[in-house]
Amino acid sequence: MKNSKFAIFAGLMLVLSVILAACGVNSDNSEKKSAGTKLADKQEISIMSKSEIPVMDSVKTTDTVGFNYLNNVNEGLYTIDKDGETVPALVDGEPEVSKDGKTYTFKLIDAKWSNGDPVTANDFVFAFKRAMDPKVASEYGPYMMNGKIAGASEITNAAAKKKSYDLDSLGVQAVDDKTLAITFEKPLAYWKEYLSFATFFPQNEKFVKEQGDKYATSADTLLYNGPFVMTSWNGPTATEWELEKNTNYRDADSVKLEKITVNVSKDNNAQVNAFEAGEADITDLLTSDLVPQYEGDEQLQTTLAPTVFWMKMNEKNKALANVNIREALAKAFNKEDLAKSVLGDGSVAANYFVPKDFVSYDGKDFRSGYEDLITFNAKEAKAAWEKGLKELGVKELTFSYMGDETDSAKKIAEYMKNQLEENLPGLTIKVESVPFSIRLDRTKNFDYDLVVSGWGPDYKDAISFTDLWLTGGTNNEMNYSNPKYDELIKKATTELTDDPAAYAKAMQDAEKLFLTEDFGIAPMYQRVENILVNPKVKGIVKSDLGPHYFYKGVTVVE
Repeated sequence: MKNSKFAIFAGLMLVLSVILAACGVNSDNSEKKSAGTKLADKQEISIMSKSEIPVMDSVKTTDTVGFNYLNNVNEGLYTIDKDGETVPALVDGEPEVSKDGKTYTFKLIDAKWSNGDPVTANDFVFAFKRAMDPKVASEYGPYMMNGKIAGASEITNAAAKKKSYDLDSLGVQAVDDKTLAITFEKPLAYWKEYLSFATFFPQNEKFVKEQGDKYATSADTLLYNGPFVMTSWNGPTATEWELEKNTNYRDADSVKLEKITVNVSKDNNAQVNAFEAGEADITDLLTSDLVPQYEGDEQLQTTLAPTVFWMKMNEKNKALANVNIREALAKAFNKEDLAKSVLGDGSVAANYFVPKDFVSYDGKDFRSGYEDLITFNAKEAKAAWEKGLKELGVKELTFSYMGDETDSAKKIAEYMKNQLEENLPGLTIKVESVPFSIRLDRTKNFDYDLVVSGWGPDYKDAISFTDLWLTGGTNNEMNYSNPKYDELIKKATTELTDDPAAYAKAMQDAEKLFLTEDFGIAPMYQRVENILVNPKVKGIVKSDLGPHYFYKGVTVVE
Protein backbone atom coordinates (compact mmCIF):
# COMPACT_ATOMS: atom_id res chain seq x y z
CA MET A 1 0.00 0.00 0.00
CA LYS A 2 1.11 3.45 -0.80
CA ASN A 3 2.44 5.23 2.17
CA SER A 4 1.52 8.64 3.29
CA LYS A 5 2.09 4.04 4.36
CA PHE A 6 2.07 2.99 3.91
CA ALA A 7 2.68 4.59 2.68
CA ILE A 8 3.43 3.72 3.40
CA PHE A 9 2.85 3.26 1.15
CA ALA A 10 3.05 4.86 1.92
CA GLY A 11 6.03 8.63 1.32
CA LEU A 12 3.69 6.86 1.04
CA MET A 13 2.20 4.09 -1.02
CA LEU A 14 2.29 3.51 1.13
CA VAL A 15 6.05 8.61 -1.00
CA LEU A 16 7.20 10.07 1.78
CA SER A 17 4.09 8.66 3.17
CA VAL A 18 2.32 9.51 6.34
CA ILE A 19 1.29 6.84 8.79
CA LEU A 20 -0.70 7.96 11.80
CA ALA A 21 0.97 7.14 15.06
CA ALA A 22 0.04 6.82 18.68
CA CYS A 23 0.99 9.67 20.97
CA GLY A 24 3.00 10.23 24.09
CA VAL A 25 4.56 12.61 26.55
CA ASN A 26 7.99 13.52 27.85
CA SER A 27 9.06 11.36 30.78
CA ASP A 28 10.52 14.27 32.69
CA ASN A 29 7.05 15.69 33.23
CA SER A 30 6.06 14.06 36.50
CA GLU A 31 2.43 15.06 36.13
CA LYS A 32 2.18 13.00 32.94
CA LYS A 33 4.23 9.94 33.87
CA SER A 34 2.12 7.14 35.13
CA ALA A 35 -1.47 6.31 34.36
CA GLY A 36 -3.83 4.20 36.37
CA THR A 37 -6.34 1.63 35.20
CA LYS A 38 -9.62 3.32 36.11
CA LEU A 39 -11.51 4.60 33.08
CA ALA A 40 -11.65 8.35 32.77
CA ASP A 41 -15.05 10.01 32.63
CA LYS A 42 -14.17 11.56 29.27
CA GLN A 43 -13.46 8.87 26.65
CA GLU A 44 -12.02 11.11 23.94
CA ILE A 45 -8.64 11.35 22.23
CA SER A 46 -7.01 13.87 19.91
CA ILE A 47 -4.74 12.84 17.03
CA MET A 48 -2.30 14.87 14.93
CA SER A 49 -1.68 13.96 11.29
CA LYS A 50 0.88 15.19 8.76
CA SER A 51 -1.52 14.63 5.88
CA GLU A 52 -5.09 15.12 4.82
CA ILE A 53 -7.19 12.12 3.76
CA PRO A 54 -6.97 11.90 -0.06
CA VAL A 55 -9.84 9.42 -0.54
CA MET A 56 -12.48 7.71 1.62
CA ASP A 57 -14.07 5.57 -1.09
CA SER A 58 -12.91 2.06 -0.17
CA VAL A 59 -12.61 0.92 -3.78
CA LYS A 60 -10.47 3.94 -4.71
CA THR A 61 -8.25 4.37 -1.67
CA THR A 62 -4.55 3.57 -2.16
CA ASP A 63 -2.80 5.31 0.74
CA THR A 64 -2.23 4.50 4.39
CA VAL A 65 -4.00 7.56 5.76
CA GLY A 66 -7.19 6.69 3.93
CA PHE A 67 -6.90 3.01 4.83
CA ASN A 68 -6.27 3.91 8.46
CA TYR A 69 -9.58 5.73 8.82
CA LEU A 70 -11.56 3.41 6.55
CA ASN A 71 -10.65 0.55 8.88
CA ASN A 72 -11.94 2.46 11.86
CA VAL A 73 -15.31 3.37 10.35
CA ASN A 74 -15.95 0.27 8.23
CA GLU A 75 -15.45 -3.49 8.36
CA GLY A 76 -15.31 -6.36 5.91
CA LEU A 77 -15.46 -10.11 6.30
CA TYR A 78 -12.41 -10.13 8.58
CA THR A 79 -10.62 -7.63 10.79
CA ILE A 80 -7.64 -7.33 13.17
CA ASP A 81 -8.01 -8.12 16.88
CA LYS A 82 -6.14 -6.70 19.89
CA ASP A 83 -3.26 -9.13 19.32
CA GLY A 84 -2.88 -8.12 15.68
CA GLU A 85 -4.40 -11.38 14.45
CA THR A 86 -6.89 -11.65 11.59
CA VAL A 87 -10.28 -12.65 12.99
CA PRO A 88 -13.90 -12.83 11.76
CA ALA A 89 -15.80 -9.55 11.56
CA LEU A 90 -18.95 -9.98 9.45
CA VAL A 91 -18.63 -13.73 8.89
CA ASP A 92 -20.45 -16.29 11.01
CA GLY A 93 -18.17 -19.25 11.64
CA GLU A 94 -15.82 -20.89 9.17
CA PRO A 95 -16.63 -20.76 5.45
CA GLU A 96 -17.59 -23.82 3.45
CA VAL A 97 -14.75 -24.62 1.05
CA SER A 98 -15.18 -26.46 -2.24
CA LYS A 99 -13.22 -29.66 -2.91
CA ASP A 100 -10.84 -27.86 -5.28
CA GLY A 101 -10.10 -25.25 -2.60
CA LYS A 102 -11.16 -22.38 -4.83
CA THR A 103 -14.70 -21.43 -3.77
CA TYR A 104 -15.40 -20.16 -0.25
CA THR A 105 -18.98 -19.72 0.90
CA PHE A 106 -19.48 -17.38 3.86
CA LYS A 107 -22.46 -16.96 6.14
CA LEU A 108 -22.86 -13.36 7.34
CA ILE A 109 -23.80 -12.22 10.82
CA ASP A 110 -26.52 -9.63 11.46
CA ALA A 111 -24.96 -6.20 11.02
CA LYS A 112 -26.24 -2.74 10.16
CA TRP A 113 -25.13 0.32 8.29
CA SER A 114 -25.13 3.61 10.14
CA ASN A 115 -28.46 4.49 8.46
CA GLY A 116 -30.05 1.33 9.85
CA ASP A 117 -29.98 -0.74 6.64
CA PRO A 118 -28.81 -4.36 7.03
CA VAL A 119 -25.41 -5.30 5.63
CA THR A 120 -26.08 -7.95 2.97
CA ALA A 121 -24.13 -10.26 0.69
CA ASN A 122 -25.08 -8.00 -2.22
CA ASP A 123 -23.19 -5.15 -0.55
CA PHE A 124 -20.02 -7.18 -1.01
CA VAL A 125 -20.87 -8.20 -4.56
CA PHE A 126 -21.56 -4.59 -5.49
CA ALA A 127 -18.27 -3.39 -3.96
CA PHE A 128 -16.19 -6.14 -5.62
CA LYS A 129 -17.70 -5.40 -9.04
CA ARG A 130 -17.39 -1.65 -8.58
CA ALA A 131 -13.70 -2.05 -7.69
CA MET A 132 -13.17 -4.06 -10.88
CA ASP A 133 -15.26 -1.84 -13.16
CA PRO A 134 -12.86 -0.05 -15.57
CA LYS A 135 -15.28 2.90 -15.60
CA VAL A 136 -14.66 3.45 -11.88
CA ALA A 137 -10.88 3.38 -12.49
CA SER A 138 -9.95 1.82 -9.17
CA GLU A 139 -6.23 1.17 -8.81
CA TYR A 140 -6.52 -1.39 -6.06
CA GLY A 141 -9.41 -3.36 -7.55
CA PRO A 142 -7.44 -4.83 -10.47
CA TYR A 143 -4.21 -4.86 -8.42
CA MET A 144 -5.78 -6.91 -5.64
CA MET A 145 -8.03 -9.16 -7.72
CA ASN A 146 -6.24 -9.88 -11.00
CA GLY A 147 -4.81 -13.39 -10.83
CA LYS A 148 -6.57 -14.05 -7.53
CA ILE A 149 -10.35 -13.65 -7.94
CA ALA A 150 -11.80 -15.69 -10.78
CA GLY A 151 -12.74 -13.60 -13.80
CA ALA A 152 -10.87 -10.46 -12.71
CA SER A 153 -8.00 -10.68 -15.18
CA GLU A 154 -10.40 -11.30 -18.06
CA ILE A 155 -12.28 -8.10 -17.23
CA THR A 156 -9.07 -6.07 -17.06
CA ASN A 157 -7.66 -7.55 -20.25
CA ALA A 158 -10.89 -7.01 -22.19
CA ALA A 159 -11.11 -3.38 -21.08
CA ALA A 160 -7.47 -2.77 -22.02
CA LYS A 161 -8.23 -4.04 -25.54
CA LYS A 162 -11.40 -1.93 -25.63
CA LYS A 163 -13.52 -5.05 -25.87
CA SER A 164 -16.75 -5.77 -24.04
CA TYR A 165 -16.57 -7.25 -20.55
CA ASP A 166 -19.07 -8.71 -18.13
CA LEU A 167 -18.77 -7.71 -14.47
CA ASP A 168 -21.14 -10.57 -13.61
CA SER A 169 -18.36 -12.98 -14.60
CA LEU A 170 -16.37 -11.93 -11.54
CA GLY A 171 -16.07 -14.74 -9.00
CA VAL A 172 -18.32 -13.25 -6.33
CA GLN A 173 -21.98 -14.15 -5.81
CA ALA A 174 -24.77 -13.34 -3.37
CA VAL A 175 -26.42 -16.73 -2.84
CA ASP A 176 -28.95 -14.97 -0.63
CA ASP A 177 -28.91 -11.92 1.67
CA LYS A 178 -26.78 -13.71 4.25
CA THR A 179 -24.67 -15.99 2.04
CA LEU A 180 -21.68 -14.85 0.00
CA ALA A 181 -19.63 -17.06 -2.34
CA ILE A 182 -16.14 -16.04 -3.51
CA THR A 183 -14.23 -18.05 -6.12
CA PHE A 184 -10.45 -17.74 -6.39
CA GLU A 185 -8.45 -18.59 -9.49
CA LYS A 186 -6.34 -20.89 -7.31
CA PRO A 187 -6.18 -21.75 -3.61
CA LEU A 188 -4.91 -18.74 -1.66
CA ALA A 189 -2.96 -19.47 1.53
CA TYR A 190 -3.41 -15.96 2.97
CA TRP A 191 -7.12 -15.60 2.13
CA LYS A 192 -8.19 -14.32 5.57
CA GLU A 193 -5.69 -11.46 5.58
CA TYR A 194 -6.49 -10.81 1.94
CA LEU A 195 -10.24 -10.51 2.53
CA SER A 196 -9.73 -8.22 5.53
CA PHE A 197 -8.37 -5.53 3.21
CA ALA A 198 -10.41 -2.36 2.73
CA THR A 199 -10.82 -2.85 -1.03
CA PHE A 200 -13.14 -5.73 -0.12
CA PHE A 201 -15.31 -3.76 2.30
CA PRO A 202 -19.03 -3.83 1.49
CA GLN A 203 -20.78 -0.82 -0.03
CA ASN A 204 -24.51 -0.09 0.13
CA GLU A 205 -25.54 -0.08 -3.54
CA LYS A 206 -28.66 2.06 -3.08
CA PHE A 207 -26.78 4.70 -1.08
CA VAL A 208 -23.79 4.84 -3.45
CA LYS A 209 -26.05 5.30 -6.47
CA GLU A 210 -28.15 7.94 -4.72
CA GLN A 211 -25.02 9.95 -3.94
CA GLY A 212 -23.64 9.64 -7.45
CA ASP A 213 -20.51 11.74 -7.98
CA LYS A 214 -20.84 13.09 -4.44
CA TYR A 215 -20.29 9.67 -2.90
CA ALA A 216 -17.44 9.63 -0.34
CA THR A 217 -16.66 13.33 -0.78
CA SER A 218 -17.66 14.24 2.78
CA ALA A 219 -18.76 12.67 6.05
CA ASP A 220 -22.42 13.05 5.04
CA THR A 221 -21.94 11.18 1.76
CA LEU A 222 -20.60 8.02 3.38
CA LEU A 223 -22.17 5.11 5.23
CA TYR A 224 -20.44 3.28 8.06
CA ASN A 225 -20.61 -0.21 9.53
CA GLY A 226 -17.49 -0.10 11.72
CA PRO A 227 -16.87 0.90 15.35
CA PHE A 228 -16.92 4.64 14.53
CA VAL A 229 -18.70 7.04 12.20
CA MET A 230 -17.31 10.23 10.72
CA THR A 231 -19.34 13.11 12.04
CA SER A 232 -17.15 15.75 10.43
CA TRP A 233 -14.98 15.59 7.29
CA ASN A 234 -15.20 17.99 4.37
CA GLY A 235 -13.21 16.05 1.82
CA PRO A 236 -9.59 15.74 0.63
CA THR A 237 -8.63 19.30 1.57
CA ALA A 238 -10.01 19.07 5.11
CA THR A 239 -7.38 19.70 7.80
CA GLU A 240 -9.54 18.39 10.62
CA TRP A 241 -12.17 15.69 11.09
CA GLU A 242 -14.03 13.89 13.83
CA LEU A 243 -15.10 10.32 14.52
CA GLU A 244 -17.67 9.22 17.07
CA LYS A 245 -18.81 5.85 18.37
CA ASN A 246 -21.17 4.03 16.01
CA THR A 247 -24.24 3.00 18.04
CA ASN A 248 -25.33 0.68 15.20
CA TYR A 249 -22.03 -1.22 15.25
CA ARG A 250 -22.27 -5.02 15.61
CA ASP A 251 -20.00 -4.95 18.69
CA ALA A 252 -20.85 -1.51 20.06
CA ASP A 253 -20.71 -2.65 23.70
CA SER A 254 -16.97 -3.26 23.41
CA VAL A 255 -16.26 0.26 22.15
CA LYS A 256 -15.59 2.63 25.03
CA LEU A 257 -14.07 5.52 23.11
CA GLU A 258 -16.73 8.14 22.38
CA LYS A 259 -14.86 10.60 20.17
CA ILE A 260 -11.70 11.00 18.09
CA THR A 261 -10.59 14.42 16.87
CA VAL A 262 -7.92 14.68 14.17
CA ASN A 263 -6.00 17.81 13.17
CA VAL A 264 -3.48 18.15 10.35
CA SER A 265 -0.13 19.82 10.99
CA LYS A 266 2.78 19.28 8.63
CA ASP A 267 5.20 20.75 11.19
CA ASN A 268 6.40 17.95 13.47
CA ASN A 269 7.66 20.40 16.11
CA ALA A 270 4.23 22.00 16.25
CA GLN A 271 2.68 18.57 16.72
CA VAL A 272 4.99 17.72 19.62
CA ASN A 273 4.42 21.15 21.19
CA ALA A 274 0.67 20.60 21.01
CA PHE A 275 1.16 17.20 22.58
CA GLU A 276 3.33 18.50 25.41
CA ALA A 277 0.78 21.26 26.05
CA GLY A 278 -1.92 18.62 26.47
CA GLU A 279 -3.71 19.69 23.30
CA ALA A 280 -3.13 16.40 21.49
CA ASP A 281 -3.00 12.76 22.53
CA ILE A 282 -1.52 11.27 19.40
CA THR A 283 1.19 12.66 17.14
CA ASP A 284 2.34 11.49 13.77
CA LEU A 285 5.76 9.90 13.24
CA LEU A 286 8.60 11.80 14.90
CA THR A 287 11.25 13.36 12.71
CA SER A 288 14.86 12.37 13.36
CA ASP A 289 15.75 15.54 15.25
CA LEU A 290 13.03 14.84 17.82
CA VAL A 291 13.77 11.17 18.44
CA PRO A 292 16.87 11.75 20.65
CA GLN A 293 14.81 13.96 22.96
CA TYR A 294 12.66 10.97 23.86
CA GLU A 295 15.33 8.28 23.95
CA GLY A 296 14.76 6.05 26.95
CA ASP A 297 11.30 7.47 27.49
CA GLU A 298 8.78 4.71 28.15
CA GLN A 299 6.33 6.57 25.97
CA LEU A 300 8.49 6.33 22.85
CA GLN A 301 7.52 3.31 20.79
CA THR A 302 9.99 2.17 18.15
CA THR A 303 9.18 -0.42 15.48
CA LEU A 304 11.02 -1.60 12.38
CA ALA A 305 8.12 -1.48 9.96
CA PRO A 306 7.85 -3.67 6.83
CA THR A 307 7.73 -0.45 4.83
CA VAL A 308 10.40 0.28 2.23
CA PHE A 309 11.03 3.61 0.50
CA TRP A 310 12.56 3.97 -2.92
CA MET A 311 13.03 6.40 -5.77
CA LYS A 312 10.88 5.62 -8.79
CA MET A 313 12.24 6.46 -12.24
CA ASN A 314 9.69 7.23 -14.95
CA GLU A 315 10.70 5.19 -18.00
CA LYS A 316 8.42 7.24 -20.24
CA ASN A 317 11.27 9.74 -20.01
CA LYS A 318 13.69 8.70 -22.79
CA ALA A 319 16.74 9.22 -20.59
CA LEU A 320 15.29 7.16 -17.73
CA ALA A 321 14.39 4.39 -20.16
CA ASN A 322 18.17 3.90 -20.46
CA VAL A 323 19.22 1.15 -18.03
CA ASN A 324 22.67 2.70 -17.50
CA ILE A 325 21.16 5.99 -16.40
CA ARG A 326 18.92 4.10 -13.97
CA GLU A 327 21.87 2.11 -12.64
CA ALA A 328 23.82 5.34 -12.11
CA LEU A 329 20.99 6.95 -10.15
CA ALA A 330 20.43 3.81 -8.06
CA LYS A 331 24.09 3.58 -7.02
CA ALA A 332 24.95 7.27 -6.67
CA PHE A 333 23.73 8.02 -3.14
CA ASN A 334 25.01 6.80 0.21
CA LYS A 335 21.93 5.19 1.73
CA GLU A 336 23.78 4.22 4.92
CA ASP A 337 24.51 7.89 5.49
CA LEU A 338 20.94 8.76 4.51
CA ALA A 339 19.56 6.39 7.14
CA LYS A 340 21.97 7.28 9.94
CA SER A 341 22.69 10.98 9.44
CA VAL A 342 19.69 12.39 7.60
CA LEU A 343 16.88 10.27 8.99
CA GLY A 344 18.63 9.41 12.27
CA ASP A 345 15.56 7.66 13.60
CA GLY A 346 16.73 4.05 13.46
CA SER A 347 15.65 3.45 9.86
CA VAL A 348 18.01 1.12 7.99
CA ALA A 349 19.54 1.29 4.53
CA ALA A 350 17.61 -0.85 2.05
CA ASN A 351 19.43 -2.65 -0.73
CA TYR A 352 16.23 -4.54 -1.54
CA PHE A 353 12.51 -3.90 -1.95
CA VAL A 354 11.00 -6.84 -0.03
CA PRO A 355 11.55 -5.84 3.63
CA LYS A 356 13.41 -7.86 6.22
CA ASP A 357 11.70 -9.23 9.34
CA PHE A 358 8.45 -9.36 7.38
CA VAL A 359 7.76 -12.82 6.02
CA SER A 360 9.39 -16.25 6.39
CA TYR A 361 9.29 -19.35 4.22
CA ASP A 362 10.30 -22.73 5.65
CA GLY A 363 11.27 -20.93 8.86
CA LYS A 364 13.74 -18.57 7.15
CA ASP A 365 13.29 -14.83 6.76
CA PHE A 366 12.93 -13.86 3.10
CA ARG A 367 16.03 -11.68 3.40
CA SER A 368 18.17 -14.25 5.21
CA GLY A 369 21.50 -14.45 3.38
CA TYR A 370 20.03 -12.38 0.59
CA GLU A 371 20.15 -8.74 1.66
CA ASP A 372 22.45 -6.65 -0.56
CA LEU A 373 21.28 -6.18 -4.14
CA ILE A 374 21.97 -2.50 -4.87
CA THR A 375 24.60 -0.75 -2.75
CA PHE A 376 26.17 2.70 -2.90
CA ASN A 377 29.15 2.73 -5.27
CA ALA A 378 30.14 6.15 -6.60
CA LYS A 379 32.72 4.72 -9.01
CA GLU A 380 30.29 2.28 -10.63
CA ALA A 381 27.59 4.94 -10.67
CA LYS A 382 29.81 7.39 -12.56
CA ALA A 383 30.87 4.74 -15.08
CA ALA A 384 27.25 3.77 -15.78
CA TRP A 385 26.32 7.47 -16.00
CA GLU A 386 29.00 8.23 -18.59
CA LYS A 387 27.99 5.17 -20.61
CA GLY A 388 24.34 6.20 -20.51
CA LEU A 389 25.10 9.80 -21.55
CA LYS A 390 27.14 8.51 -24.49
CA GLU A 391 24.31 6.23 -25.61
CA LEU A 392 21.87 9.14 -25.40
CA GLY A 393 24.26 11.46 -27.25
CA VAL A 394 24.21 14.15 -24.52
CA LYS A 395 26.63 15.54 -21.96
CA GLU A 396 24.18 16.56 -19.27
CA LEU A 397 20.67 15.81 -18.03
CA THR A 398 18.09 17.54 -15.86
CA PHE A 399 15.50 15.63 -13.83
CA SER A 400 12.73 16.79 -11.55
CA TYR A 401 12.66 15.09 -8.15
CA MET A 402 9.26 15.02 -6.47
CA GLY A 403 8.70 14.44 -2.77
CA ASP A 404 6.22 15.39 -0.08
CA GLU A 405 6.19 18.77 1.60
CA THR A 406 6.87 17.45 5.13
CA ASP A 407 10.03 18.41 7.00
CA SER A 408 11.48 14.90 6.69
CA ALA A 409 10.75 14.73 2.98
CA LYS A 410 12.44 18.08 2.37
CA LYS A 411 15.58 16.99 4.25
CA ILE A 412 15.77 13.80 2.22
CA ALA A 413 15.25 15.74 -1.01
CA GLU A 414 18.10 18.09 -0.19
CA TYR A 415 20.39 15.17 0.59
CA MET A 416 19.45 13.28 -2.57
CA LYS A 417 19.98 16.35 -4.75
CA ASN A 418 23.45 16.91 -3.30
CA GLN A 419 24.47 13.27 -3.59
CA LEU A 420 23.21 12.75 -7.13
CA GLU A 421 24.63 15.98 -8.50
CA GLU A 422 27.98 15.44 -6.77
CA ASN A 423 28.46 11.86 -7.95
CA LEU A 424 26.99 12.21 -11.44
CA PRO A 425 28.71 15.11 -13.27
CA GLY A 426 26.38 16.89 -15.66
CA LEU A 427 23.23 16.06 -13.69
CA THR A 428 20.89 18.77 -12.44
CA ILE A 429 18.13 17.91 -9.98
CA LYS A 430 15.13 20.22 -9.57
CA VAL A 431 13.33 19.45 -6.31
CA GLU A 432 9.54 19.69 -6.16
CA SER A 433 7.90 19.47 -2.72
CA VAL A 434 4.17 18.91 -3.11
CA PRO A 435 1.18 17.90 -0.96
CA PHE A 436 0.77 14.16 -0.48
CA SER A 437 -2.42 13.91 -2.54
CA ILE A 438 -0.82 15.85 -5.41
CA ARG A 439 2.19 13.53 -5.42
CA LEU A 440 -0.06 10.49 -5.62
CA ASP A 441 -2.06 11.97 -8.47
CA ARG A 442 0.98 13.07 -10.46
CA THR A 443 2.70 9.71 -9.99
CA LYS A 444 -0.40 7.89 -11.23
CA ASN A 445 -0.46 10.13 -14.30
CA PHE A 446 3.29 9.75 -15.00
CA ASP A 447 3.77 13.47 -14.40
CA TYR A 448 7.25 13.19 -12.89
CA ASP A 449 10.85 12.18 -13.58
CA LEU A 450 11.98 10.94 -10.18
CA VAL A 451 9.67 10.50 -7.21
CA VAL A 452 10.16 9.20 -3.68
CA SER A 453 7.61 6.52 -2.97
CA GLY A 454 7.09 3.84 -0.38
CA TRP A 455 5.12 0.66 0.12
CA GLY A 456 3.81 -1.27 3.06
CA PRO A 457 2.37 -4.78 2.63
CA ASP A 458 -1.32 -5.50 2.17
CA TYR A 459 -0.96 -9.11 3.27
CA LYS A 460 1.84 -11.23 4.69
CA ASP A 461 3.47 -12.56 1.57
CA ALA A 462 6.33 -11.36 -0.65
CA ILE A 463 3.88 -11.09 -3.54
CA SER A 464 2.51 -7.96 -1.85
CA PHE A 465 5.72 -6.31 -3.07
CA THR A 466 6.81 -8.32 -6.10
CA ASP A 467 3.60 -7.91 -8.07
CA LEU A 468 4.00 -4.13 -7.99
CA TRP A 469 6.25 -4.26 -11.04
CA LEU A 470 4.27 -6.51 -13.37
CA THR A 471 3.83 -5.19 -16.89
CA GLY A 472 0.83 -2.85 -16.98
CA GLY A 473 0.24 -3.16 -13.23
CA THR A 474 -1.80 -0.35 -11.74
CA ASN A 475 0.88 0.36 -9.14
CA ASN A 476 3.79 0.05 -11.56
CA GLU A 477 3.50 3.74 -12.53
CA MET A 478 6.96 3.72 -14.17
CA ASN A 479 6.27 2.02 -17.50
CA TYR A 480 8.63 -0.79 -16.41
CA SER A 481 8.22 -4.06 -18.28
CA ASN A 482 10.22 -7.27 -18.49
CA PRO A 483 8.60 -10.54 -19.70
CA LYS A 484 11.17 -12.53 -17.70
CA TYR A 485 10.09 -10.79 -14.51
CA ASP A 486 6.42 -11.37 -15.33
CA GLU A 487 7.08 -15.05 -15.98
CA LEU A 488 8.91 -15.56 -12.67
CA ILE A 489 5.98 -14.10 -10.74
CA LYS A 490 3.47 -16.09 -12.76
CA LYS A 491 5.37 -19.34 -12.15
CA ALA A 492 5.65 -18.65 -8.42
CA THR A 493 1.94 -17.95 -8.03
CA THR A 494 0.65 -20.77 -10.24
CA GLU A 495 3.10 -23.67 -10.05
CA LEU A 496 5.02 -23.24 -6.78
CA THR A 497 2.38 -22.32 -4.21
CA ASP A 498 2.70 -25.74 -2.52
CA ASP A 499 6.50 -25.51 -2.26
CA PRO A 500 7.49 -22.66 0.11
CA ALA A 501 11.22 -22.92 -0.61
CA ALA A 502 10.77 -22.90 -4.40
CA TYR A 503 8.17 -20.14 -4.13
CA ALA A 504 10.55 -17.94 -2.12
CA LYS A 505 13.41 -18.67 -4.54
CA ALA A 506 11.30 -17.56 -7.52
CA MET A 507 10.36 -14.36 -5.69
CA GLN A 508 14.02 -13.72 -4.84
CA ASP A 509 15.08 -14.35 -8.43
CA ALA A 510 12.49 -11.84 -9.60
CA GLU A 511 13.68 -9.23 -7.11
CA LYS A 512 17.30 -9.78 -8.16
CA LEU A 513 16.42 -9.43 -11.85
CA PHE A 514 14.44 -6.27 -11.23
CA LEU A 515 17.12 -4.59 -9.13
CA THR A 516 20.49 -5.82 -10.37
CA GLU A 517 19.79 -6.17 -14.10
CA ASP A 518 16.99 -3.70 -14.80
CA PHE A 519 17.56 -1.21 -11.93
CA GLY A 520 13.80 -0.69 -11.92
CA ILE A 521 13.87 1.48 -8.79
CA ALA A 522 16.49 2.91 -6.45
CA PRO A 523 15.84 1.45 -2.97
CA MET A 524 16.51 3.92 -0.15
CA TYR A 525 15.58 2.71 3.33
CA GLN A 526 13.34 0.50 5.43
CA ARG A 527 11.51 2.67 7.89
CA VAL A 528 11.65 2.58 11.65
CA GLU A 529 8.57 4.21 13.13
CA ASN A 530 9.03 6.28 16.27
CA ILE A 531 5.84 7.39 17.94
CA LEU A 532 4.86 8.82 21.29
CA VAL A 533 2.01 7.29 23.27
CA ASN A 534 0.22 9.07 26.05
CA PRO A 535 0.23 6.64 29.00
CA LYS A 536 -3.42 7.44 29.60
CA VAL A 537 -4.35 6.11 26.15
CA LYS A 538 -4.57 2.33 26.22
CA GLY A 539 -5.45 -0.36 23.70
CA ILE A 540 -4.24 1.05 20.39
CA VAL A 541 -3.72 -1.90 18.04
CA LYS A 542 -0.92 -1.61 15.50
CA SER A 543 -0.86 -3.68 12.35
CA ASP A 544 1.87 -4.10 9.75
CA LEU A 545 -0.73 -4.75 7.05
CA GLY A 546 -2.78 -2.06 5.36
CA PRO A 547 -4.04 0.32 8.06
CA HIS A 548 -1.61 0.89 10.88
CA TYR A 549 -3.86 1.75 13.79
CA PHE A 550 -7.15 0.40 15.07
CA TYR A 551 -8.90 2.45 17.76
CA LYS A 552 -11.82 0.12 18.48
CA GLY A 553 -10.37 -1.10 21.78
CA VAL A 554 -8.91 2.21 22.94
CA THR A 555 -9.73 3.49 26.39
CA VAL A 556 -8.60 6.55 28.33
CA VAL A 557 -7.61 5.91 31.95
CA GLU A 558 -7.15 8.34 34.81
